[in-house]
Amino acid sequence: MLVSFENVTFGYTGAPVVRGVTFAVHENERVGFIGGNGEGKTTLLKLMLGALSPDEGEIFRKNGARIGYLEQSGGFERDDTVYRAMEEVFDEDKALLDALRKTQSAMATADESEMRVLAARAESLNKRIAARDSYNFEVRIKTVLNGMNFGSVYDQRINTMSGGEKTRLKLCRLLLEEPDLLVLDEPTNHLDMKTLFWLEDYLTTYRGALLVVSHDRFFLDRLTARTLELERGQVLSFAGNYSKYKILKQERNLRLEKEYEKQREEIARLQEYVDKNIVRATTAKSAQSRVKQLEKMELLEKPVPPPQPPRFAFRYDDRPYERVLHAEKFDLKADDKLLLKDAEFTLMRGEKCAVLGDNGTGKSTLLKYFLSKPPTVQFGRFVKTAYYDQENADLDPEERVLEAFWGKHALLSQTDARKLLAQAGLDEEDVNKKVKELSGGLKAKLELSLLEARRGNLLVLDEPTNHLDLSAREALEAALKAFDGTVLFVSHDRRFVESVATRIIVLENGALVPFAGTYSEYLESRKTQPAEKKEKPKADTGYRSKEDRAKEARKKARVREIEARIGELETEEEALNLNLAERAADYKAVQEITLKLNALQAEVSALYEEYETLI
Repeated sequence: MLVSFENVTFGYTGAPVVRGVTFAVHENERVGFIGGNGEGKTTLLKLMLGALSPDEGEIFRKNGARIGYLEQSGGFERDDTVYRAMEEVFDEDKALLDALRKTQSAMATADESEMRVLAARAESLNKRIAARDSYNFEVRIKTVLNGMNFGSVYDQRINTMSGGEKTRLKLCRLLLEEPDLLVLDEPTNHLDMKTLFWLEDYLTTYRGALLVVSHDRFFLDRLTARTLELERGQVLSFAGNYSKYKILKQERNLRLEKEYEKQREEIARLQEYVDKNIVRATTAKSAQSRVKQLEKMELLEKPVPPPQPPRFAFRYDDRPYERVLHAEKFDLKADDKLLLKDAEFTLMRGEKCAVLGDNGTGKSTLLKYFLSKPPTVQFGRFVKTAYYDQENADLDPEERVLEAFWGKHALLSQTDARKLLAQAGLDEEDVNKKVKELSGGLKAKLELSLLEARRGNLLVLDEPTNHLDLSAREALEAALKAFDGTVLFVSHDRRFVESVATRIIVLENGALVPFAGTYSEYLESRKTQPAEKKEKPKADTGYRSKEDRAKEARKKARVREIEARIGELETEEEALNLNLAERAADYKAVQEITLKLNALQAEVSALYEEYETLI
């Protein structure tokens, strides 16, 4: 057991956020932690970490257990370079390796009386180095940094990076530190598809326990084997990943309802018998027996229905012509960067088209370009667009929610306006708040209710699932699947894209490329061929001379030679160290082995220096 909660209650003011919570996280467990927006997941995590203390109950942490925590926006504030900040994790390993080199150097010139002490020290150091896998610390750093898309910025200073990059760096640091319990709060934010696949693969082999808070259902399904749900201040535990949890939660709700109804029927039956027979001499005794049964019965509480998810329904007034949108021979730019050149795109009525691509390829820019209606873009007759902006730029933060809604849909009655807002999940208290006082999830629901009211037959959606909890995402999916209009959207939520998209277009390598297949097939293609797709533009470009290409080929060949030679030398070094430990009592043999080790380590150092200049 790493952490356990025993009847924990905590609140800030008024009603407690969590009450009577009991659960535990054990060594090497893979746990998903879910709950609606505002339920108190962050509060519970802070209790787990010791940042907050419970009002009642106890929280136990295993002595010496290390807990690493990635906050949603947990930036990594350092004045170091990227590589040095990661290398710092291995300062002890570097010290051990340095101590071993100095010991081996001393052994090369030691006399017989000094040799025993030095050999014993070398043997002890070798054991600690082997236990910590110290020789591979640089490999581990580069594996994580390259996997998390920092391979080309080792020397960049962290304080010059964006907030999203700093959060990813914090995750890199935690992966290298390998805490006993790794707590990740929305770790898939700020990740492109390639990096996300790498992280999932890496975490499947993580040696500690994982507790993951995520709205990414693919991520939860792949990595977790137990699900904790926080609902109405209580934590429930379900065996299995998110998909299994959905089934078990429904079965539990049905079982509790049946058990409650069965008990109510039994109580009614017993009470009816008592009422009829308690005054009769012949049956009074049996009636008294039933009275005792009723008194001893442990009454079940009426099951509280699960919170109602938001409801969305998209409708329109006029059916557009078959060709909804057509853009021909257009260029797409972001500032001075050319994203697309002479691109073409057509969207037909009823299509639900997902625009995919890595971060920075221009997906959101493309949607805004179409909506700006330049001469190269033609919308079909009777097309009415409705746009969801992930930045909520159309909302005035100082307005009250109801005013913000009516400002855009003044013809709606107050009843209809409040109904749409309530169905989206904004209650009476929420609609009287200022927009800036809403959480990210509630702002997203306000934006979606505005989208409904626009009654567009072409919905253009830029990351509509950002900030939405799982039940809201699933409600939006259901509404879009039921919508018989046209949808053009960008989303990083893989389950959402899989559920909604009937067509896929990919922004990659400066082109708008249709993908002929399902989203599942697209994901599989990205897993199996990410590298080839990245390298193709280099192979096809005509900007390098024959001499340049030959030079590049020689460099790549030399890199392969160095990697192979370093591998051979490290294997030989391991064997020599073992031999050194076995023959510690043989003075002459130790000196010979030590000289070989010194020469070998000098060659490895030289090779690494050359390697750094080539990659």
